[in-house]
Amino acid sequence: MIGREQLQRMSPSSFLANTSRGQRVDETALVEALTSGRIAGAAVHVFCSEPLPAGHPFFDLPNVVPTPHIGYVSTDVYTEFFAETIRNVLAYLDGNPIRVLLPATNTGVVQTESRRNEHG
Repeated sequence: MIGREQLQRMSPSSFLANTSRGQRVDETALVEALTSGRIAGAAVHVFCSEPLPAGHPFFDLPNVVPTPHIGYVSTDVYTEFFAETIRNVLAYLDGNPIRVLLPATNTGVVQTESRRNEHG
């Protein structure tokens, strides 16, 4: 975890980028480091509470770039998600599911099989 102690060790020209897990960085300590000038800035993509609540200090600090944890959201992605869901449902209703869990092998690993039919 990155907390007050770790932030104090950073140089004043440092920038912190968190794209892993919100809980990996103590947000209170980060806000203190940013407002005091202990570090130069931060780019934060994950938060302790998501979505980031209204009024959170990250929204008002000029040296923070908070980005929503929804980088995959785009028209193209949702179009593909929707089309893939329809293909999967139609194939299942036709009795030819596209993705099938196979029984565990003697290694204990569950394998998947991807089959395409006239819906693919």
